[in-house]
Amino acid sequence: MPIYLLSEEHPELFPPPERADKSGVLAVGGDLSPERLLAAYSRGIFPWFSEGDPILWHSPDPRFVLEPDKLHVGRSLRKTMARGDYEVRYDTAFARVITECGRVPRPGQTGTWITDEMLDAYVALHEQGFAHSVEAWAGGELKGGLYGVSLGAAFFGESMFALAPDASKVAFVTAVEQFKAWGFQFIDCQVETEHLARFGAESWTRKRFLTALRRALDEPTRQGSWTEPAAS
Repeated sequence: MPIYLLSEEHPELFPPPERADKSGVLAVGGDLSPERLLAAYSRGIFPWFSEGDPILWHSPDPRFVLEPDKLHVGRSLRKTMARGDYEVRYDTAFARVITECGRVPRPGQTGTWITDEMLDAYVALHEQGFAHSVEAWAGGELKGGLYGVSLGAAFFGESMFALAPDASKVAFVTAVEQFKAWGFQFIDCQVETEHLARFGAESWTRKRFLTALRRALDEPTRQGSWTEPAAS
């Protein structure tokens, strides 16, 4: 399958995601403007590339997805949450969350795909009310969290980090339970990991994912700050 070169002048234009190659790579180039990022996510496409590489746009098949109703939380983690070891906050430290996600070492990885360019792009998207952070705090310090993009009734998870035991897990479970209360239909986990599989995420074909995405985008977007997550 060909890899498409994106136009600099038309951030809204992407090839159909079904034309991605076997690895999930669909296109190269373009920029990371909020307009282009929103156009990509609304089509089931996301950027993922390493420092020094051109911008690569992906639409993997299969796609790893978690439906809030299928969230599984182990007994040990439930006990941790019941103890109240962490206070979960929303959108109070977005730039710090994405920075920490880029800093934390990960097994099998020698670098990070969260480049300065990516950080600036998602901070801009956060300032427009589309990208959000969920944070686990203890003793007044940020201990873990995650960030992603919200469109319609879908949340597109990007990355998470933990500086203390279970911190990112508590943030993730709290977020999924809040998403369920808000009527979110699914959380896009992008590619399969054993960690997310334990929470109940499963593989969907691209066709199933894109069908669900179109349905989710028919719902209004919770644009703006999520600092008060319990608001209706």
